[in-house]
Amino acid sequence: MATPIITIDGPAASGKGTLAKRLASTLGFYYLDSGAIYRLLALKILSEGLDPDNEDQCVKAARAFVPEFDPARMSIPDIRTERVSDATSRSSRFEGVRAALLEIQRGVAHNPPAPFKGAVLEGRDTGTVVCPDADLKIFLTATAEARAQRRTKELLSRGETVTYEAVLQNLKERDERDSTRAVAPLKPAQDAATVDTSGMDADAALGFVLDLVRKRLASAA
Repeated sequence: MATPIITIDGPAASGKGTLAKRLASTLGFYYLDSGAIYRLLALKILSEGLDPDNEDQCVKAARAFVPEFDPARMSIPDIRTERVSDATSRSSRFEGVRAALLEIQRGVAHNPPAPFKGAVLEGRDTGTVVCPDADLKIFLTATAEARAQRRTKELLSRGETVTYEAVLQNLKERDERDSTRAVAPLKPAQDAATVDTSGMDADAALGFVLDLVRKRLASAA
């Protein structure tokens, strides 16, 4: 029997990370933050003094990154800074970069480690490119203003010096880059369920999506 796969895509600060983690925990599925893989690569690019806007440098770095990828490093705090976030958005738009990291994501999704019986992936293109055959695809969104408020609160709690206005502008620029890039642009899959979390807290979002999951998996059984 094929491994059940759920994908959750959406723009930055839409709440997809929190939702995906809680959903995976509730279902007993493996949680994969695909964005963390790109963030790790961006950290490597910056630490090696490379330019996240230089396609050749980024593609070479990505190819070298694949065999050295360590899942344990996806939780390090260094990849959550605004500097790395910006470099991630820039370097991830190149076709060669996305092609190199695709095998990591698909491998984990279809073969999650024991004892997990399924996988929940979150990112920008997990439902459209990484796992277009997923059992359920969610596209999580929220207004730019709501997302900027969440992101500002998160960064301030980590001790970073930011303003709401700067975060809002950065989010709008990232949205533009992510949705207009030529390769794997940010967009909902044709068969994705779009969920707007602007007026939802984390518990409400989880409850709403759990209902979708149970209906979909029950109908597929």
